Amino acid sequence: MVTTVNCPQCGTLVPWKEDQIWKPFCSERCKLIDLGEWASEGHRIPGPPAHTSLDDNDDSDYH
Repeated sequence: MVTTVNCPQCGTLVPWKEDQIWKPFCSERCKLIDLGEWASEGHRIPGPPAHTSLDDNDDSDYH
């Protein structure tokens, strides 16, 4: 019996096999749509923003 998972983008059942190159996605299209959502900040991991001194343009550590 082959394990299947739902494509995170469209919900299609995807066989979890070594030769399924786009897993957990069903296709390259769904993979690229998901990547675009992360890049445009449509998907986010909940929690407070992680800031560093570089994010705040703080040059006090650099002389």
